[in-house]
Amino acid sequence: MEKLWKKAGLGAAGISMAAVMTACGGGGGGDSEDSGGSDDSGSSEESSSGGSFGEEVDYTITGIDAGAGIMSQSEQAIEDYGLSNWNLQSSSGAAMTSALGDAIENEEPIIVTGWTPHWKFAEYDLKYLEDPEGSFGDGDDIHTVVRQGLEEDMPGAYQFLDQFQWEAENMEEIMVEIQDGTEPAEAAATWVDENEDMVSEWTDGVEEVDGEAIELVYVAWDSEIASTNVVGEVLTDLGYDVTLTQLEAGPMFAAVADGEADGMVAGWFPNTHASQMEEYGDDYEDLGANLEGAITGLVVPEYMDIDSIEDLEAEE
Repeated sequence: MEKLWKKAGLGAAGISMAAVMTACGGGGGGDSEDSGGSDDSGSSEESSSGGSFGEEVDYTITGIDAGAGIMSQSEQAIEDYGLSNWNLQSSSGAAMTSALGDAIENEEPIIVTGWTPHWKFAEYDLKYLEDPEGSFGDGDDIHTVVRQGLEEDMPGAYQFLDQFQWEAENMEEIMVEIQDGTEPAEAAATWVDENEDMVSEWTDGVEEVDGEAIELVYVAWDSEIASTNVVGEVLTDLGYDVTLTQLEAGPMFAAVADGEADGMVAGWFPNTHASQMEEYGDDYEDLGANLEGAITGLVVPEYMDIDSIEDLEAEE
């Protein structure tokens, strides 16, 4: 008998980032598009229940590192929707996408924490589960955050970071290259060389320096690996001696707030990093959004016959 979670006739075709952004609109609470598929099990009542789906995935949501804001949002969703027996499994971004890829290859059920921009939406046919309770908020913008005093100490770097702004599709180009095996620094350097017009807007009026040291911090998300390496490449071209340091979310914010690091381009506000913003917000300078319209939520393959978090059920 075919699994209850499968929709007939659906595969895992790739979709573009633009399609994802259009379909999702904003956080995981956006309306999902109905594929029109039918349930081969012959029991529409049973297939509409999240109980069978929960059993298939062992009541587990596959997440990323425990300190990530999206994990706190997912825990909030578990509480908001009464999923008391569900397990939010922490791992890493790479482990999560590997598990997702394995599941899709075998057309098996899986539910993961997800965010856009991310290369997985270009690689796989995925959808966000609707979030009527608003556990994941209405979406985020990705902000540039610097230590207090950077403008006085490094006016050129400050000006460049303040002028750095791009779109999701720009970031996606680099993420896909990295996913295909290109080293992050190499992918970033190639992108910078091929996008001189945009880069020149970021560096307009910025004076070059001679080996001045600067340290940027970031979390090990594919999106932030891409953006931080691009920013690091441009700063290197401007004459800075750049160090890129990977940290978890809490230590990343603490490093900038304490002045141990000079800045980051990885602040997801106002939702994903809400707790870090509350704890450290008075001790750093927020230069505003460098990318608008980021999304977080719970994600499943399109072939899954489930559309909303509220369709899930607690284990009885």
